[in-house]
Amino acid sequence: MATWNILLDILVLLTAALVLGTLAETVKQSAILGYLVAGTLVGPNVIGLVKGGGHVAGIAEIGVALLLFSIGLEFSFTRLRRLGRVALLGGSMQVVVTMGAATAVGLLFGLSGRAALAIGAMIALSSTACVLRLLVDRTVMETIYGRHTLGILLLQDLAVIPLMLLVALLAGGDTFGAAAIGLGRTVLLGGLLVGAFILLFHVIVPRVLNLRNWARHREFPILLAIVMAFGSAYAAHTVNLSPAMGAFVAGVLLGGSPFATQIRADVGSLKTLLVTLFFASIGMLGHPAWIAAHWPTVVAVVALVTVGKMVIVAGVVRGLGYAPGTAIATGLCLAQVGEFSFVLAETARAAGTLIGDDLFNLIVSSTIATLFLTPFFVAMAPRVGAWIEARRGDPPQIAAGAAHDASAGPRIVIVGFGPAGQSVAEALYGRYRDAIDVIELNPPTAATARRMGLRVHIGDATSRDVLEHVGLARAAVLAITIPDPAATRSIVHMARLVAPDTSIVARARYHSRRWEIEFAGAHVVVDEESHVGLRVAAMTRRFLNESARADPPKEAS
Repeated sequence: MATWNILLDILVLLTAALVLGTLAETVKQSAILGYLVAGTLVGPNVIGLVKGGGHVAGIAEIGVALLLFSIGLEFSFTRLRRLGRVALLGGSMQVVVTMGAATAVGLLFGLSGRAALAIGAMIALSSTACVLRLLVDRTVMETIYGRHTLGILLLQDLAVIPLMLLVALLAGGDTFGAAAIGLGRTVLLGGLLVGAFILLFHVIVPRVLNLRNWARHREFPILLAIVMAFGSAYAAHTVNLSPAMGAFVAGVLLGGSPFATQIRADVGSLKTLLVTLFFASIGMLGHPAWIAAHWPTVVAVVALVTVGKMVIVAGVVRGLGYAPGTAIATGLCLAQVGEFSFVLAETARAAGTLIGDDLFNLIVSSTIATLFLTPFFVAMAPRVGAWIEARRGDPPQIAAGAAHDASAGPRIVIVGFGPAGQSVAEALYGRYRDAIDVIELNPPTAATARRMGLRVHIGDATSRDVLEHVGLARAAVLAITIPDPAATRSIVHMARLVAPDTSIVARARYHSRRWEIEFAGAHVVVDEESHVGLRVAAMTRRFLNESARADPPKEAS
């Protein structure tokens, strides 16, 4: 019976999230706002359709791990190193300065030193799940302020364990020695875990994916993708590290693999489901009645937190030598309290000596309010940053950094690298070699394209995620060379949705299927049967002409 109750809770949450997320998008707001409101409305503090939330929250946490796993697949170690300075220095400075400022404010309002420091630890963290989801949705992850935001968020995730140990120490649950031993143990086990990840995801998994029978059974790579994402999150959890950080590291290790595109598509639907549950479960913690009774305090705390964190982050980024526009845009993206503050707040309340119920409700309510504001801040970030650049006369940098390989000049995406696809690539190779991306589902065939020096993505081109990942919207031409007419039609249809301005040239194996491919949206369809007929006719005329020249007709006598 309990299983069906859990299923009913998930069904109610997802239905409410679907309705209110759609409504939010209809009025041109982020769907995340709808998900948060949905959780609040059906949660125990309003309508009460979902009484508990622990089991849902536990499931939903996996969604954050899948989100970070997918983002990690977009990176390689080379790209990750570009985050190093801002991530290490900027992230560390932001955590320390924010904790110090929040602690000082807490002391001014009469809190004990231990309680003020615990609250500082809660406020220091921003929302990895919310911010990264918004950056991905708005396709600004590769901008300069998007990379700074990601770097600081990753450092914050690494700071979670020390902050947990600090709050436990302040609550009287641990001695200083026990906390130090626990931190050292976590660091040691974390290092061993990363070593195991390197061996598994960088060496063993790519070889497994290259097995021929895996290419023939589509379900095997899908199952492996889920196992890798869940397994890396669980492994990190067992050594007291953030599951999301473990999943991110696994994703980065796989990010340089040609299989990364398809793995990302395989986990995409499950990630969407669980991330939606995550935001709805956060909304369930909201207590509208308590907020209504204490709204002046909540408004004051939210204003202080958002402005304070924005100024601190902007100051740190500016101090590292970046332009004011970039600094302010980064600060706006991180001007919220993260979901992990709920865990720290619950730890502090459970001790009974750090914070009481009212202070706990204030922290939870203020955190949810800052999460509500985050979509607006992230949307404002590039506009405010660009306005500051224009006022100061600085060179435009806000949209910089989103460059992709071979972005200058036309780009070509070839689907399928059998004989037809290879012929297309060979014809374009001399002039457009660096502009060609190949999508191929069969690893041995994909290896042929790699030997030619082309960029290869092992994946199913009927998947929207795959087409978006290869940057089809920036391509001048999509050339579909696979023989399967049904798959070709699906690819054409999806390509028209993803990249309406990209020209599509498609192959039709049979004349009878040409029209349905054209109807799906292909601009040019190369009909094999007609093409072969024309070629045969041309060669026939050639032989007839040669025969006529060799044996001219005799004149009548």
